[in-house]
Amino acid sequence: MTAYEIPLSSDSQRFTITLAGVVYSMALTWRSGTGWVLDIADATSLPLVSGIPLVTGVDLLGQYSYLGIGGRLIVLVDGDIAAVPDYDGLGTEGKLYFVTE
Repeated sequence: MTAYEIPLSSDSQRFTITLAGVVYSMALTWRSGTGWVLDIADATSLPLVSGIPLVTGVDLLGQYSYLGIGGRLIVLVDGDIAAVPDYDGLGTEGKLYFVTE
């Protein structure tokens, strides 16, 4: 198993990333009252999935296996496995990992 930390900051952000050899566009947005949500698009910015909440303890891509992304996206928060990343903690205490087998 290999885990790759996706570098994040505590601001809404959009970036391009290569996962399992495929280029994707990701956007993280803070929604007041909801928290952080993730949108994933292909290299041409065609949306693949939108509004995935950043929660801990689950594979964020679990219900989207049909997309064939080739790994799992996992959120971990330092010091509290049940916590979700807050606005200021994303990228420091709250981290996003891409995990392949």
